[in-house]
Amino acid sequence: MTSPTPPSTAHHPRRRAAVAGTALAASAALALTPALAADAHPGHAGADDVRVWVTTPDGTQRLTEQAPTRFTTGSSTRTTITIDPATTYQTMDGFGGALTDSTAAVLYQLSPAERTQAMRDLFSPSDGIGVSFLRQPVGSSDFTAASEHYTYDDVAPGQTDLALKHFTIAHDEKQILPLLRQAKKLNPSIQVVATPWSPPAWMKTNDSLVGGRLKDDPAYYDAYARYLVKYVKAYAAAGVPVDYLTVQNEPQNRTPSEYPGTDMGVKQEEKVIEALGPLLKKASPQTKILAYDHNWSTHPNDAASAPPDETGGETDYPYQILDSAAAKWVAGTAYHCYAGDPSAQTALHDAHPDKGIYFTECSGSHGATDTPAQYFSDTLKWHARTITLGTTRNWAKTVADWNLALDDDGGPHLGGCDTCTGFLAVHPDGTYSKNAEYYTIGHLAKFVKQGAVRIGSTSFGTTGWNGQLMDVAFRNPDGSTALVVHNENDDPRSFAVAVGSKTFEYTLPGGSLATFTWPASATSGAFTGTALAGLLPVSLAHATATASSAPDDAKLAIDADASTRWSSGAAQTPGQYVQLDVGKITELRRVAVDAGDNLGDYPRGWAVSTSLDGKHWTTKATGTGVGQLTNVDLRLTLARYVKITQTASSGSWWSVADVRLYR
Repeated sequence: MTSPTPPSTAHHPRRRAAVAGTALAASAALALTPALAADAHPGHAGADDVRVWVTTPDGTQRLTEQAPTRFTTGSSTRTTITIDPATTYQTMDGFGGALTDSTAAVLYQLSPAERTQAMRDLFSPSDGIGVSFLRQPVGSSDFTAASEHYTYDDVAPGQTDLALKHFTIAHDEKQILPLLRQAKKLNPSIQVVATPWSPPAWMKTNDSLVGGRLKDDPAYYDAYARYLVKYVKAYAAAGVPVDYLTVQNEPQNRTPSEYPGTDMGVKQEEKVIEALGPLLKKASPQTKILAYDHNWSTHPNDAASAPPDETGGETDYPYQILDSAAAKWVAGTAYHCYAGDPSAQTALHDAHPDKGIYFTECSGSHGATDTPAQYFSDTLKWHARTITLGTTRNWAKTVADWNLALDDDGGPHLGGCDTCTGFLAVHPDGTYSKNAEYYTIGHLAKFVKQGAVRIGSTSFGTTGWNGQLMDVAFRNPDGSTALVVHNENDDPRSFAVAVGSKTFEYTLPGGSLATFTWPASATSGAFTGTALAGLLPVSLAHATATASSAPDDAKLAIDADASTRWSSGAAQTPGQYVQLDVGKITELRRVAVDAGDNLGDYPRGWAVSTSLDGKHWTTKATGTGVGQLTNVDLRLTLARYVKITQTASSGSWWSVADVRLYR
């Protein structure tokens, strides 16, 4: 890896430097469940309770269970996170980090009893956070305790070993593999992605693990492919099957700082994958290949160092791989966090929906003068919105940070990052403490099980920070739901969570991260009754919109992203409107008008009209707005066009973050 910029000095780390014609009646405000209730009795949660765990940026609450709350029937006037179980996205494979050589070394500095407890804290689903995904370096990375960097087939300078007679994983048998086997005993469902930082030096143009390229020779592509297969087979024989394999860590990081790395352009990666694919399918068919394994966008330093034969810096690297003949061997694309933002994952998914998205690395870091309290707070908030929520809301099937444990100095390391942090910090006195990454991953790993499916949920915050509420929701294989919410604001925020006709309210402290879980039985009956039975979302993927003002922004009201909005830009007056063209005649039974997290921007009065041709309109419902979310239930209606019109006045602007249609 390369050195992240600390979250305290930048906003993200960087490598290198009902009844027809009426709305659902709003119930009286539901009793608020305080997030830090003094009389909390988390052990007394009932079978249908919503359980809550909170981590605060000041560290006073660290994945701490709070008093439970419950769904009740009715709606809320507050900002409402609407859960839509009928809308599904990716299936989750796991969450975690890397058990690097450095991690293994510092864990072995602990006493056997303390090391066992640390492993339980990391991997036990019941006593710890249940880390379920590991990214393992194939050979040395910058995070090694060794005095020299290494691979599994090192020979003297000037020599070669095309037959791989010197291949051995003896180095890993000392500490890494015993810990991996212990981890798998604690959590048998752990999946592993393996990543090489460099081929053996004798395979490279500069005879070095640092920099250079793989020799452009069929014999060396074949040798490197066989090397990777031998690694997969050796690890499986040692009790650690490899589920995924990338062929080069950060292939565009051409000038690593005194640690292993390889300049592997698109054409070379294609050749490696085409050599590896058939061999891997035969030797270990369950092991899938992931491409790229680098940043959301090309880091400026990487673009500046691009050689002439890597045209334009290959800023579309993952697209080129998936558009090539090598794509048939590729299961998906791996991403890192050190340049760009998570929306790149959705862009690639939309271009190649048959290929998975895997997020595989992001290290916490800090400034040289930052206190532990500072970097706990800064890392918690940046990772919460960008990694915990940003990656998963953008199709990531896995979420992995970096080192699971480091010492107080962010080491040991040999080159590379000197400000990095791990999940655990191991202290000279033989104890350890937990850093923010433990909790940002823990809020997912402990509650979102392998095989869980991300489901629809309205989210108002952004990875770039806008001071609003950001969230992601999952349905576990047992039917339970896990909802993770981050309050981006420094002040407490009160909000509601709605599933069909069921709602609960909560207040989350400023900057905090929370996980809510509830069993399927907690929302039983939420979608029954004449208004809700069989309600299904209408796709607006091909819809268009216009409005009485700022018509170019009207599309923001139908983009299925509640962090964007159309706004009237002026006080509410009768006649303001937002109009949708669904693109074809469809059945409608509900229109949801969501003002988002801009408090007070809801319509004080409204009318919903529909049309088949955009010229002849029929008013279907009218009402008075009482809160941020207005659900308008209709008799079964056929329409192509829908218009929401303001019918009252207010000094507040009118904002529409999302219009959602149901049939």
